[in-house]
Amino acid sequence: MTLDQARRIHADLPVIDGHNDLPWAIRIHHEGLDDADTTGPLPMRHTDTDRLIAGGVGGQFWSVYVPAWTEEPFATTVEQIELVEAMCAHDPKWELVRDSAGLRRVREQGHVAGLLGSEGGHSIEDSIDKLRQLSELGVRYMTLTHADTITWADSATDEPQHGGLTDFGREVVREMNRIGMLVDISHVSADTMRHAIATSQAPVIASHSNAFALAGHPRNVPDDVLEAVGASGGVVMVNFYPAFVDSEAAAQSVEMFAEGRRLIAELGDPAAADAALAESRAALPRGSVATVVDHIEHIARVAGPHAVGIGSDFDGIDILIPGLEDVSCYPNLTLELLKRGWEEPAIRAVLGDNTLRVLETAEQVSDEY
Repeated sequence: MTLDQARRIHADLPVIDGHNDLPWAIRIHHEGLDDADTTGPLPMRHTDTDRLIAGGVGGQFWSVYVPAWTEEPFATTVEQIELVEAMCAHDPKWELVRDSAGLRRVREQGHVAGLLGSEGGHSIEDSIDKLRQLSELGVRYMTLTHADTITWADSATDEPQHGGLTDFGREVVREMNRIGMLVDISHVSADTMRHAIATSQAPVIASHSNAFALAGHPRNVPDDVLEAVGASGGVVMVNFYPAFVDSEAAAQSVEMFAEGRRLIAELGDPAAADAALAESRAALPRGSVATVVDHIEHIARVAGPHAVGIGSDFDGIDILIPGLEDVSCYPNLTLELLKRGWEEPAIRAVLGDNTLRVLETAEQVSDEY
């Protein structure tokens, strides 16, 4: 098997990636789109147009993340949506779409279809009306929490307060089904995952998470939840962050999360606390392309091959796996899958067809309300 064979598979842009944080990276590291022009080389980021096309990316969920400690998270999320709209208007090979039909159309044109994903239920400020407003603005999934437990859902990386979802949290999930917004169980506690799957009438996604059995970080998905995701027709989209890929990196990173919370309390500044841990993160084991494919294969065994996707977390991670340094590198995953005996239809399912099917199913469920 050769890389040229893998690139042939990617030539018609089969990749639908569930999570890219370029909008937040632009907000905090650049002075507008002139300083972050994706139509030319953008070497300080993981993402630009030429590399997306080289990687075979035809669909990209752009995260409109804002931190949980943001003073006005809903208004700031709307600002991030406006930034993605400007990004897609600026780049002639990008188009922001709202549904699976738009994704198919843009990809067939040889361009990159952008979709919006909101990362963290804090963005709706405990308001069903604000959830509906995000949907009206084009948001197609919402991660129920980010790093912090919120008033209606427990996070994977914070102290549990509710044992999963509250009654209001279940109401949020049901409303997301009604309006056709995918329920995203990345970042949430295992109990929140279980409650979300039990409540949702549409398949759920984990937009950027891995298998807990291979890397024991609470951000990853335990096997019983993988089974439930597969049984309900959902998809777990494998993340490239070393702490969620490599078992030793996961163990070290769990300790760093606790230290990070201590530093936030001591310094009163989340950004300063994050910077203080940068050297420790840089020293984490990186894993490899093969390790990522181990997660793909584990999820396929436990949940089914229909339940695996890709959610890289590019431009939201500061340490990278060799061979997966930017958005041009997806063919390296395909090469490893080919070497392990995967057939092309199954590879295409992992690269994007599974995610497209789940998006279409959520639209069908919404239409039935």
